[in-house]
Amino acid sequence: MKAWLDHVGIAVNDVAEALAFYRDALGLEIEGSEEVASQRVRAHFVRAGAAALELLEATAADSPIAKYVDRRGPGLHHITLRVDDLAAALARLKTRGIRLIDEQPRPGAEHAQVAFIHPSAAHGVLVELKQGPAAPTPADPGAGRHPDMPGFTPPDPFSQRIQRFQVGDLELISLYDGYIHLDGGAMFGIIPRTLWAPRVPPDARGRVTLAMRPLLIRGSRTMLIDAGLGDKEDARFCDIYGVERATHLEHALAEAGITADAIDVVVATHLHFDHAGGFTVRDAAGRVRPRFPRAQYVVRRGEWEVANHTHERNRASYRPANFLPLAEAGLLSLVDDDATVMPGVRLERTPGHTAHHQSIWIESRGQHAVFIGDLIPTTAHVPEAWIMGYDLYPVDTLVHKKQLLQTAEERAALLLFEHDPRVAAARVVGTAGRRTMEPVPPANP
Repeated sequence: MKAWLDHVGIAVNDVAEALAFYRDALGLEIEGSEEVASQRVRAHFVRAGAAALELLEATAADSPIAKYVDRRGPGLHHITLRVDDLAAALARLKTRGIRLIDEQPRPGAEHAQVAFIHPSAAHGVLVELKQGPAAPTPADPGAGRHPDMPGFTPPDPFSQRIQRFQVGDLELISLYDGYIHLDGGAMFGIIPRTLWAPRVPPDARGRVTLAMRPLLIRGSRTMLIDAGLGDKEDARFCDIYGVERATHLEHALAEAGITADAIDVVVATHLHFDHAGGFTVRDAAGRVRPRFPRAQYVVRRGEWEVANHTHERNRASYRPANFLPLAEAGLLSLVDDDATVMPGVRLERTPGHTAHHQSIWIESRGQHAVFIGDLIPTTAHVPEAWIMGYDLYPVDTLVHKKQLLQTAEERAALLLFEHDPRVAAARVVGTAGRRTMEPVPPANP
């Protein structure tokens, strides 16, 4: 049996501080993270030469990592050795009388098979044996993708990095919170599959790939628009919606040099789970709290009322843990009308997807941009009739979509897309009925 070092597992109780140390003080590269639901732990991978560090963060108070930290404090938890044939390795160890925690392989992080050797047999060290695909590297554009999605073509590598744009004196940073996969028919409504599928190929389960791209605006204040899905959902939810968050908002904010405490304002286009899920976070004790503790969260009053009084048609989209803690913490600011929330940033109601959906117009020194949310979720939805089946008021979507595109054309505005897996920003080319989008490269290609 041959074995070589794969990674070292480190239990942490403050993942933000730990990541900052390994990234900023030591200069190591953070590769991504993955939640292992069966162990109630989130693993953050940090490349360290040929091997890696695995920072282990408890996601529930009763998880093995939470109990370990409570008993011993943060620190070295285990070492992981990679083997070619895990079953054969376990059989060999059993014949030698080695005490095992796992006598059979079981699923681990990164779609690997793992098994643990008892510390009493390894001189006090918890040893994990691992067989499976190599840990993802930055050169692998498919890192973290789900193996059950053969139809999923990974987006261009730049789309999993922050993308910076300048509008006058305002810096716009398109962030990322990974991908979800939603039913293609629902995403394109009345448009036949024969028309949309060649442009947006579905996976084996009929789902199309959607990015989650919150927007950061830096001006007189620091504002975040939407916050992606977050990490509070269970394994069943993640399977249904094809959640892919090997890289997510925490990485994007770190890449932008922004901490959660630096956010002054958080604006919601609406409160669906893929936009508001990241507004809150579940701590190691299982409590759900606001993710940005200094920010005022700005939500349309009508949207708030709908989210708190759901019906059968919209109930699955609104998850109270994403927004109720904001009111409980006194951080919620409800607005009734279109309003300027900071110099150069104005809210505009664009109903259709929901009754009180809003887009955000940005203007500085005669330059314009608009974050369009789910009014036009991807560049494939620019044609006027290409409207989601998810939209509760599709005729309203049509009216406001036409108005916004006409205004964007007149102002030469930058359109910022929230769900396009390849294009973060584009400009309108052509006129009504023949419009297309011309992607705009970021300032950091």
